[in-house]
Amino acid sequence: MVTAVVGANWGDEGKGKITDMLSEEADIIVRFQGGANAGHTIMNDYGKFALHTLPSGVFYSHTTSVIGNGVALNIPVLIKEIESIVAQGVPKPNILVSDRAQIVMPYHILFDEYEEERLGKASFGSTKSGIAPFYSDKYAKVGFQVSELFDEEYIKEKIERVIAQKNVILEHLYHKPAIDKDELFDTLMEYRDMIEPYVCDVSTYLWESEQSGKRILLEGQLGTLKDPDHGIYPMVTSSSTLAGYGAIGAGIPPYLIKKVVTVVKAYSSAVGAGAFVSEILDEETAEELRKHGGSAGEYGATTGRPRRMGWFDCVATRYGCRLQGTTDVAFTVLDVLGYLDEIPVCVGYEVDGKVTKDFPVTRLLEKAKPVLKTLPGWKCDISNIREYDKLPENCRKYIEFIQDEIGFNISMVSNGPRREDIIYV
Repeated sequence: MVTAVVGANWGDEGKGKITDMLSEEADIIVRFQGGANAGHTIMNDYGKFALHTLPSGVFYSHTTSVIGNGVALNIPVLIKEIESIVAQGVPKPNILVSDRAQIVMPYHILFDEYEEERLGKASFGSTKSGIAPFYSDKYAKVGFQVSELFDEEYIKEKIERVIAQKNVILEHLYHKPAIDKDELFDTLMEYRDMIEPYVCDVSTYLWESEQSGKRILLEGQLGTLKDPDHGIYPMVTSSSTLAGYGAIGAGIPPYLIKKVVTVVKAYSSAVGAGAFVSEILDEETAEELRKHGGSAGEYGATTGRPRRMGWFDCVATRYGCRLQGTTDVAFTVLDVLGYLDEIPVCVGYEVDGKVTKDFPVTRLLEKAKPVLKTLPGWKCDISNIREYDKLPENCRKYIEFIQDEIGFNISMVSNGPRREDIIYV
């Protein structure tokens, strides 16, 4: 059986904890898209971790962690991440990397930095991890696959061909130093030596594993609203964040994905630029929510930037869950809201004087104003509660109101950062 864990909104929903928790019952965890530009924060018996490339199931000795072909693979970052968790006492995980995964090149990171610098105030708020240049090259068919590292003559010829184009751009658009072909070749040979122990025909491995009854968990990065097709384009990421892409980014038939756990936050947050209708514009109110969200870590796991804060957005979440093909909703960080007397919820958007509950295209989204409904708070700490019936009445009403508005079943409620901080509904 294959289960996908994905986000409904802008990312930062708490997918890392849910994947970490579900991994206890899984055999294989696959990261199927994205790169080291975003992270998953996890707290367990080993400590607190911010993972960027490794799947969130690496803390279990019985699991195999897979980097799928859809991932933007920054090899030094991956190796450093493995070394980092081992240094913190985690047993070295069993890791496989797809031979079809493509490599984030050193110049991808430079191009990302240079472009943000060139755009100035019109920049995309990139993490400068090289993700957009990487995916641009992948689809322009000038990227480098892991498998190619093992053919030195082929790599040398390809480097010549690719950097001829790159150096023209560096010189005439960015006015920056050219790429040295010999230095780049040496770097790629270092990458080859780093990654060689992990390389695998992942698609065949996953097919054979599933056929033999292994339980596979697919882990996505970011959320629906950062998808390049269905998100807040152009302020999106560069790979599909949808569960449907899990089949492509892992290399399995789509019909194998039987369960889609969509992670939904009890309030909203986002890192980076882009439309955010339910955003709290009063900085004092936003900072108070950010401060209470300390267990959730309301700062980007990769950038450290303070997240933009907002109230729960029923419109965006209903849309996000629908596109993900949600079978189960995991409702996270509910404990954070315990300090509030009243809790606003965005139930609709007003666009050009008309109220809609449908998520619009970006051009209209940027004009949208939130239609808020205020619910009573519960004014107490719920972090040690493990049974749904023992939650305060107003807390249960909040959950049930959200469930009715989004139209998808909330089957898990997370009320703290640890694995055991979970209530099954």
